[in-house]
Amino acid sequence: MSSDSSRRIQVPDELKEVLLQFSIAYLVEQPVDLIDFAAEYFNKLQAHRPNTTTSDLNDDNQSINSQEGDAEPPIVQSSRRKSVFAEAYDPEADDDDEGATAVFPKTDEQRARLIESVKNVLLFRSLEKEQMNQVLDAMFERKVQPGDFIIRQGDDGDNFYVIESGVYKVYINDKHISTYNHTGLFGELALLYNMPRAATVQAETNGLLWAMDRQTFRRILLKSAFKKRKMYEELLNSVPMLKALQNYERMNLADALVSKTYENGDRIIKQGDAADGMYFIEEGTVSVRMDQDDSEIEISKLGKGQYFGELALVTHRPRAASVYATGGVVKLAFLDTEAFERILGFLTDVLKRNILMYEQMFTEMARRNTNL
Repeated sequence: MSSDSSRRIQVPDELKEVLLQFSIAYLVEQPVDLIDFAAEYFNKLQAHRPNTTTSDLNDDNQSINSQEGDAEPPIVQSSRRKSVFAEAYDPEADDDDEGATAVFPKTDEQRARLIESVKNVLLFRSLEKEQMNQVLDAMFERKVQPGDFIIRQGDDGDNFYVIESGVYKVYINDKHISTYNHTGLFGELALLYNMPRAATVQAETNGLLWAMDRQTFRRILLKSAFKKRKMYEELLNSVPMLKALQNYERMNLADALVSKTYENGDRIIKQGDAADGMYFIEEGTVSVRMDQDDSEIEISKLGKGQYFGELALVTHRPRAASVYATGGVVKLAFLDTEAFERILGFLTDVLKRNILMYEQMFTEMARRNTNL
């Protein structure tokens, strides 16, 4: 055996699985603070891990700390592994962008009802229009009657459910803990974390649910999060100002960005308004204009890889100019004020240098107009 091979570190399968599940949770939830999220995630994992000193766990003695609004709070797992645990989804290894997602045809009336049911689902909020259409296509109706069990505690996770109508009671160890009344969602935690169902949900009335299978649920959400990060990392790599960022800082910035789309002629920011964030240009061009007497004068045009809106954030003053989408559809990545201060605060000195450039630009513009 060579010296290189003898020193090679073997990563235990258990470590791979723990890190994979943590990555899945992070990609889907996209928390504002990675460290806080990691601390909470691993504290929960430790609190609810199996008791390795005892071969048989007594379900009656399991301590379950439920959280308000969670249909599936974490539970102590048995040492028996479920079949779905081995089916981890790797978004980077999935090259199939199309065709792998299930499609269930719907009437216009059904689709309208589904859109209304999912409009407040937080998990779907970061999806773009095309991805949201995939979600709508992949969901299917399930009609229920009083007494039907939708999910049972301890079972494998198969589907994720959004409630359109009906009353549903949630039980843990046969104890009623909460009730859904014609709204809400459940079943997502077992799918996200590869855990057995942590609660039982039973229909109390006739009702209608919209369901999505586990593989489709994870593929859409995880691949969406993965592609979004990769796309924004490439965009941010092209911004000279951000060369000083460490890789993890750049990833945090990519996760904090929100896509926005504007049509030709749309005003993106208005001179004089309070600043709510800054923008990076993904596609298209924008026109930067300043009020001059009763009209607006264009002072510059910006394209892909450039940014704007940071001046008001650095100076804590109102917007110094208006910005418009020009030449067709413009795609922007928006960074809100809170994320700007948290992630890019240390770049304030770099950004302040731009203020001098802007002031020179404004002075030159005023001089030209005076000589007209």
